[in-house]
Amino acid sequence: MSGSTVPPALQAAGAPVLAFKRHLRAEVHAGKGAYLFSEQGVISMRGARIESLAPLLDGTRELAEVLRARPAGMTPEEVAATLAQLVDAGLVAVRPAPEPAVDERELAYWDACGVDTASVTSRATRPGVRLVAVGEDIDTGVVERALAGAGLEVAPAGTAPAAADLSIVLCSDYLDPRLGEIDAEHRRTGRPWLLARPSAAQVWIGPVLRPGESACWHCLTNRLWGHRHAEACAQRLLGHEGPARRPAAALPSLTAAAAHLIALEASKWLAGYRHDGQQSVWVLDTLDMQGKQHELRRRPQCPGCGDTGLMAAQAARPVVLAPARKTTSTGGGHRTATPAQTLERYRHLISPITGIVKEVRPDPAAPPFLNSYRSGLNVARGVTGMAGMQAGLRSENGGKGVSPIDAEVGALCEAVERFSGNYQGDELRIRASFEELGAEAVHPNDCMLFAERQYRDRSAWNRAHGLFQHVPERFDPVAPIDWTPVWTVAGRRRLLPTGFLYYGVPATSGVRGLHADSNGTAAGSSLEDAVLQGTLELVERDAVALWWYNRTPVPGVDLATFGDGWLEEMTGNYAGLGRELWVLDVTSDLGVPVFVAASRRTDGPHEHIVFGFGAHLDPRIAVRRAVSELNQMLPDVLTGGHEVDDPDAARWLKYATVANQPYLRPAAGTPVRTAADFAFVHRPDVRDDVMALARTLAEAGSELLVLDQTRPDVGLPVAKVLAPGLRPFWSRFAPGRLFDVPVRLGRLAEPTPHEGLNPFPMFL
Repeated sequence: MSGSTVPPALQAAGAPVLAFKRHLRAEVHAGKGAYLFSEQGVISMRGARIESLAPLLDGTRELAEVLRARPAGMTPEEVAATLAQLVDAGLVAVRPAPEPAVDERELAYWDACGVDTASVTSRATRPGVRLVAVGEDIDTGVVERALAGAGLEVAPAGTAPAAADLSIVLCSDYLDPRLGEIDAEHRRTGRPWLLARPSAAQVWIGPVLRPGESACWHCLTNRLWGHRHAEACAQRLLGHEGPARRPAAALPSLTAAAAHLIALEASKWLAGYRHDGQQSVWVLDTLDMQGKQHELRRRPQCPGCGDTGLMAAQAARPVVLAPARKTTSTGGGHRTATPAQTLERYRHLISPITGIVKEVRPDPAAPPFLNSYRSGLNVARGVTGMAGMQAGLRSENGGKGVSPIDAEVGALCEAVERFSGNYQGDELRIRASFEELGAEAVHPNDCMLFAERQYRDRSAWNRAHGLFQHVPERFDPVAPIDWTPVWTVAGRRRLLPTGFLYYGVPATSGVRGLHADSNGTAAGSSLEDAVLQGTLELVERDAVALWWYNRTPVPGVDLATFGDGWLEEMTGNYAGLGRELWVLDVTSDLGVPVFVAASRRTDGPHEHIVFGFGAHLDPRIAVRRAVSELNQMLPDVLTGGHEVDDPDAARWLKYATVANQPYLRPAAGTPVRTAADFAFVHRPDVRDDVMALARTLAEAGSELLVLDQTRPDVGLPVAKVLAPGLRPFWSRFAPGRLFDVPVRLGRLAEPTPHEGLNPFPMFL
């Protein structure tokens, strides 16, 4: 074959020879095939052609010689084509002859990496590295010796980043503020740097930060501080800045091992070997030798390397719902992606180092059949400092479902929902008073719905009740505060206080008279999905409030008519725990099926009654949601009984029985509901369901408002949905639906007086 017809994969400078890569050992058995052995296992290649060709690939023959040999009678073109396939498969290398005098094991390693050994075998051509220490207890000597042993030249101290191909930065804490100067310096010069913590029981190596290509140090610190909230609070109380100093914990063998691992990563990078782990913090726990990669992704809104205006620009645009076809109706709803697809897409968000969720795990207190998962503290419950929070039935983010993956994804989504709704300072804010804004502004009490009597008695009430039942001060309509746009589904802008829409808004933005909560906030596989779930939550909690505070008996539900084996299993499983399970229909005038699943102990002095709620356009899914939420609530009472810190929950669990709370039982003399009693219109698109609900709310005198809270660095869609006039299920007693709808539905002859409302606030 002429040089012009040699496939590109077989072309190399000089007089190349052909050989199987050094990390592979070839063995041929006539009539049985050729076999390649390596650390990864064995590759079997069958056929007379490969059996004849394999012995020629021993590194002693040039391409022309192999072509002339015509193994198994192949033409030169056929030999070349077969060789090209082996090269493309990463099994054969084309390398120069004679080869450099380098340790064969080193060459085998680079072959396993797929790196051209010619670029790494000459010390004279190896790039230099710059070694920098940040911190007082960092010993650079051991790392410098390891780098030298790897054949890497260390640039003299004081060398600028631009003069080295890679900087290696050693520190005792990745949050050391001095690393900010190093990050800025490398971003100015465009040079990469490898961050490492070598002297600790947990060795951290990576990522390689590449200005303009990867995340930056500020992206990393945003995630790290998110998992060190208690430390940040303690440092502020002590008058310190940055991370807390910790004693160094290391052994000479540990430090030496870490140094050589750092040298290995630097060598691979400089040799041109790239892998996904270089975008991660690799953590080696030397106590149990467990190692794990924690992927770091760039934050598009990062103040160091991104656009801080992304969230504000998002809020300034109308919320436009696109067609969103349903792909699954299993588990807890009609979704635009399956739970498995959602978990695969957003799994990187789960990490105690670079994630926004530390972990997602089965609830250790839950029997397996409950499918209950936990995913960290619920920031919507008011975690503000070292004092922590009031523990209760919803003190942690949770997930529920008819299967473990439903619950796992639900726990992840709820944690993301709460994270995305936490104030971060880049939200769009408009400074003005309510009176200055005019008709575009929505008075926050149209959503909070506190009564004048509650404002008058707030001090005594707040002393006696849990945080989420607290009544704030009266909202001041003339005080300038921050407002954020929300949008109708028709594209009309309204404004609500930022302090009502986000948790943790600072006092300077104006939070007096406001009570931020999670009502109507949901994450979904698409924005349309999130809006639908948030709207259904508003409908659910409104229906529950109408029933609960008026204490009106409602029909029971015959679960057997749904033909759902899972529901039957749950009834049996509860009986096995010594508990009774039943379901009530609390559907309101809005017509969307809403159910309450309730359970009580039947074998002890306290009944420990708990509930779960569920709403959905499909009544079968609504029932499943109610029972699966009940499952999520149950572990707390199985382990703690009524010994919880929330005073309202503790009082209920200690004293409530079906005898002294008769509205918990199905209404006597009323036919039980069956599946056939609930109409269901199937729509193939999630957007169509949202628009149908918007029309229903409009007929009831409300309007559907949406705030897109999706964070650019998270990606999982989150929406906060509001419908002024609809009730949350906490103690909110302003005039309106709470008093009027039960009368219209025929549940009551006249509105319940304030003093006749349920004295037990809903505590979930």
